[in-house]
Amino acid sequence: MASGAAVTTPYGLRFDAGRICLDLLATAHPGEHLGSLPALCAWITGAHLVPPGTALTHADASWPPRFRELRDDIGWLVRTQLAAGTVDTPPCDLALARVNALARLAPPAPRAVRGGDGTLVRALDGPPGCTALLAAVARDAVDLLTDPVTRSALRQCAGDNCPIVYLDTSRGRRRRWCSSEVCGNRERVARHRRRVARARAGR
Repeated sequence: MASGAAVTTPYGLRFDAGRICLDLLATAHPGEHLGSLPALCAWITGAHLVPPGTALTHADASWPPRFRELRDDIGWLVRTQLAAGTVDTPPCDLALARVNALARLAPPAPRAVRGGDGTLVRALDGPPGCTALLAAVARDAVDLLTDPVTRSALRQCAGDNCPIVYLDTSRGRRRRWCSSEVCGNRERVARHRRRVARARAGR
């Protein structure tokens, strides 16, 4: 979101980084948010990898570690890109190979079905497998990292000790924080306290 407004769900999940793959990175901060299968299913639904109401009852305990592994690989690529402007390092070679391998696979197949009111709504052709969902996230990462315009909008939050990376689509590219309500508000409070302290010291 351009405004940096935090969008949260149960399990402390956020969906305000501007891309699915970046929202996945955010699940590691400030602690692990994909430590359980219900949390991962909530993230899959919140990230719109599946249409609303899609049952994920076939998901099992092998899914969260696979998503965390993809998160680590995407994190290597995105953070190296931000720091160096390239991903020309040995750790990135392995991460890139794994992301590319997943991106080659087919994502969940959509189809149009009639809703209750007769209009067409999106559904999936069958229960989405873990590999297909990982493929959708990996493809999003490939699209992000290979598009120079989109890549140039990558930013890391300016908040203290906040590693969240987001796309700055704000007017004038002036967004500084992952969330104006979280890190932005924390910075405003800190600035106010510094002003108060300086004023008291000057008395």
